[in-house]
Amino acid sequence: MKEIELRAWRQFLAVAEELHFGRAAQRLHMTQPPVTQAIAQLERNLGVVLFDRTRRRVALTPAGEALLPEVRELLSRAQALPVRARAAAAGEVGRVRLAFVSTIGFECLPAWVRAFRTQCPEVALELVEATGDVQLEAFARDEIDAGLMLHSPGFAPPGLEQMPVAQEPLVLALPARHRLARIAQPVLAEVLDEPLVIFPRRIVPSLHDAIFGLYHAAGRAPRVSQEAIQMQTIVNLVWGGLGVAWVPESVTQFRRSGVVYRAAAEFAPAARRRRPALPGCETSLVWPAGTGNAAIARFVQFIRSQGDVTAGRSAVGTIA
Repeated sequence: MKEIELRAWRQFLAVAEELHFGRAAQRLHMTQPPVTQAIAQLERNLGVVLFDRTRRRVALTPAGEALLPEVRELLSRAQALPVRARAAAAGEVGRVRLAFVSTIGFECLPAWVRAFRTQCPEVALELVEATGDVQLEAFARDEIDAGLMLHSPGFAPPGLEQMPVAQEPLVLALPARHRLARIAQPVLAEVLDEPLVIFPRRIVPSLHDAIFGLYHAAGRAPRVSQEAIQMQTIVNLVWGGLGVAWVPESVTQFRRSGVVYRAAAEFAPAARRRRPALPGCETSLVWPAGTGNAAIARFVQFIRSQGDVTAGRSAVGTIA
């Protein structure tokens, strides 16, 4: 079958709605004979009769009636294509496959998703929770477009554009029944002697190394009692008495009965010794360099406009 141009469908629609070749021709700014010829050619191409014609009336055949709503939709969609193309080029439509670490999901991410959906309702955000190592693998397989990745301040993932979006301190999680939890100002040196629950190094190498550096600076060797990937699991293991844990301050939003969190201000230095500086952590939005996806560029622009939500947060209180 010969390909039918949109012009032929516009002519069909005009005749079908006017049911008069003369009025249809006027609507199309044409003379009547070319319209009559075009409809006859359309019927030959389709192999069906679309109109019953008499000297007094023009009526749609059942085949014409069946085509009418489809043609209306086709022409409506065709008319919308230029607008759609311009919106896609501006990043107003499309898809962003976003991976995120659980810590940003406690507070920032829900507000960002809600605001972005309001601003760009036709950009689909596909969310998947993933640790940093899993995100890097997903980037390599082109399975995600952007990621929210936890790391120590100043770390730059290789081969990716990076924009820091949140900075926060590490805080100590320990069982509410632990002896140090009952002390108004625990001595940091005693904290560092406790068994440690921590994430595997491959998950966040830079932050893992920073935590170990805290121990080494104080002349301690970390006594790792258990490793776990998810921060919620780490807090649950602390509740179970397996040790203490250093977690980003945002994790305090996960309120586990029987676990308390201590901020750095609550630690006393050891006698005659300066307290080692506690490491902090940072979350960055990362995406492949040179991406041509306008929707990603729009999402990056949106996140940049949000600023650092966690910077300057007040000190953590005790949660039992």
